[in-house]
Amino acid sequence: MIDRLRTLGPDQQVALLFVVLFALLLVGTATIVVWSLRQASGRRAGDYVQELGALWTGTTLFWLAWVSGTLGATLLFAVLSFFALREFVTLVHTRRADHRGLILAFFVVLPLQYLIVGARRFDLFTVFVPVYVFFAIPVAAALAGDPGRFLERNAKLQWGLMVCVYGLSHAPALLALTLQGREGVGAFLVFFLVVVAGAAQIVQEHGSHGLRRRPVVRRIDRSFSWRAWAMGVVAAALVGALLTWSTPLRLAEAAGLGALTGGAGTLGALVMEAIKRDAGVRHWGAQRSVTGAVGLLDRLAPLCFAAPVFFHSVRWYLGGA
Repeated sequence: MIDRLRTLGPDQQVALLFVVLFALLLVGTATIVVWSLRQASGRRAGDYVQELGALWTGTTLFWLAWVSGTLGATLLFAVLSFFALREFVTLVHTRRADHRGLILAFFVVLPLQYLIVGARRFDLFTVFVPVYVFFAIPVAAALAGDPGRFLERNAKLQWGLMVCVYGLSHAPALLALTLQGREGVGAFLVFFLVVVAGAAQIVQEHGSHGLRRRPVVRRIDRSFSWRAWAMGVVAAALVGALLTWSTPLRLAEAAGLGALTGGAGTLGALVMEAIKRDAGVRHWGAQRSVTGAVGLLDRLAPLCFAAPVFFHSVRWYLGGA
């Protein structure tokens, strides 16, 4: 069976993957609906429905990215970055003097970053935001002539660009990555990234409720513990090993990369939780919805942190260009 699958072309393999994914989602949806109808209280069932909705959204976006090609995927993730950055900026304090920096971030930096991704200029892509933009943002703020909370204001915008634009842009970059001796694997690499990051986050969240809690950061997240985090990392490693067939990696390599990616994603979600606590909100977009889907950045946060780690690990280890 495996040998027959390997004889298929990359596009045929990805198409078969989507058939299996949507079939599993349909079965899962039907199961959750039937189970929820039998429950006296729909609170717990509602949590599963919310997670299932996130899976449907992620799978549909993944499918749209694949059918639209590298260009369409780049545009799609650029739109996601735009709304994620808007959610971030909406919930942090800005001043009139920050308008120049905000215009630069939304209408110059963001499109240029994704344009560089589409052009496959990976050397420039990796340094554009953390080097050039890092210095350009405070220059724009200084020209506005307002020194009030200057460092704090610029740090917030720089951090939003790093997470929402720089981090997330590594996902479509995988589609444009060419690996030596293996063509057409970009879609599988994105699939690997999304699945292991999601698996780590879900297992950690559910594990934190099932284990006897020993929170290490009570003022940020009472459910976070090293044991729950370790469970998420182990789950990501196991899922990565199961997805070895979709990557140019060996079994141990896929498991190790899955653990690294999943661990980075869950720690990234913890960082974003700390930022939310500082902003005084529970969910991104909870006070003022700017995307029509409350909590977009909540769902993207693990991916924003996991994508750069995964991309650069793959590129370094497999010699991508």
